[in-house]
Amino acid sequence: MTPPVGGVRAVLACDGVASRLGGVAVLQAIDLEVGAGEVVGLIGPSGAGKSTLFAVLAGELRPDAGRVWLGGREVTSEPLWRRARAGLGWVPQTPSVLLDLDVADNLRTFERAARVAPRPPHERAAELGLAGALGTRARSLSGGERRRLELLRALVAAPKALLCDEPLAGLDGALAALVLRRLRREAEAGAAVVIADHRLTELLPACDRVLRLVGGRLEAADTVESVAADPGRRAAYEA
Repeated sequence: MTPPVGGVRAVLACDGVASRLGGVAVLQAIDLEVGAGEVVGLIGPSGAGKSTLFAVLAGELRPDAGRVWLGGREVTSEPLWRRARAGLGWVPQTPSVLLDLDVADNLRTFERAARVAPRPPHERAAELGLAGALGTRARSLSGGERRRLELLRALVAAPKALLCDEPLAGLDGALAALVLRRLRREAEAGAAVVIADHRLTELLPACDRVLRLVGGRLEAADTVESVAADPGRRAAYEA
């Protein structure tokens, strides 16, 4: 069983997770718990291991040690597709749109894969300002448009837990705010949301709490206010 988070059982959790890549310890004894309705900011300098941790939680990468839990069930040995069907959404840092399909067909493909009832694609696209691009092939979208499409696909199945790795990449301030409001709504609907991004000015106000990943170790939680008020600390995480 997973431990409680603030009196509510964790939707997404891991304990003792360690990972080595090329002989280097990238993650060391990571313990993490995220409850329903939470938005957790995962911050740290480049190379701290944030993307590796997300890959382990999502099932793309098997940890060398430790366990992963989703919805109170251990999923350490389960692949990405099985975790997705169990309620995990993931927006990886690396591009993942289906380039030869237009926006509408990208969304339809993920609806079929997630086995959810289809919605008119313009309704989904309108949530993040892509309704005017439904017939545009993904390869012709800008980087910011592709990022929003990737997020929309992850939201298709109303995930129980959602991992977002650099979701604000390529977005201007107004679009970044739109994305964060949408993620906040997902949490308000009961999802556990974890966001890693270097744009702390936009990210911090959207978070309930902040965790630091430094040198492969997850450090004690910071309050959003303490990070926002410390220019030196923020500079280290924004790099």
